[in-house]
Amino acid sequence: MPAPPDDSLTVLYDGACPLCRREIAHAQGLAQRSGGAGLCFVDISQTTDPALQAEQQRLLARFHVQKADGSRLDGAAAFVAMWARLPGWRWLARLSRLPGMLWLMERSYNGFLRVRPAMQSLARRLEPAAEASGPGWSTYLVRELRSDHAGETGAVEIYRGIAAVARRRGDAELLAFAQAHGATESEHLRLIETWLPPAQRSRLLGPWRLAGWLTGALPALAGRRAVYATIAAVETFVDRHYQQQIDHIRAHGGPDGLLPLLIQCQADECHHRDEAAALAGAPSWPLRLWCRVVGSGSAAAVVLARRI
Repeated sequence: MPAPPDDSLTVLYDGACPLCRREIAHAQGLAQRSGGAGLCFVDISQTTDPALQAEQQRLLARFHVQKADGSRLDGAAAFVAMWARLPGWRWLARLSRLPGMLWLMERSYNGFLRVRPAMQSLARRLEPAAEASGPGWSTYLVRELRSDHAGETGAVEIYRGIAAVARRRGDAELLAFAQAHGATESEHLRLIETWLPPAQRSRLLGPWRLAGWLTGALPALAGRRAVYATIAAVETFVDRHYQQQIDHIRAHGGPDGLLPLLIQCQADECHHRDEAAALAGAPSWPLRLWCRVVGSGSAAAVVLARRI
């Protein structure tokens, strides 16, 4: 293994594990978007480095990262070190600094290791779904499109929640806003469903619908500015989410026709974001806090939707 730069972190992962492959593929995509993020990735299951081969079984048993000075972190501490360098994941690294949180993460990781063999077996049975989708597909793209489908499902419900409150209050302006944007999101959902077979969609669509409806209805109860600020926060996250996929396809390729769809969806979401931000004006501090919660919730929902 060549000597890495002084500030780099080498991620030592199990490329024979389908769970690890999916996680690392996502991390690599984020790292590429950040110009490398100071991360190197080494597949321990395929390494030809004698020093790593001598420790192969121990390194495969737990997740490790190696610092430039040769020292290593494992388990939750290793994940935190990697997350700290990845856009969209740094909030988890910051969360680990809270008292007792790293201990809790480590206990959770140890619990995961106990069920890992069963999860690996299930993941291997599901992996051929990506191959069956046709030329250019990968497990990464199937997983990302699953999260897009869940996100657009939630987006349709956000605007339904807004419309329900606006209709009850007789707010014609807010109702028109919700109906116009909701129609665009419904079209996005229809288009994504032409790409993603039902068997590959998230199994949590019910919770996504409920969460989406509440994300629209609750700020609508507080007034138009709360709605507009919420939409701006959601669409800011969605813009980044689509950009990750666009960057991945441009770098690695994908099925014909998917890239233009993602670019169009992103453009529509950016239009929604800019319109809502202009209408919202400068939000108050409680509204800023609410928008942070919405952004973090959107990120957590994507993580779950990719896997379930």
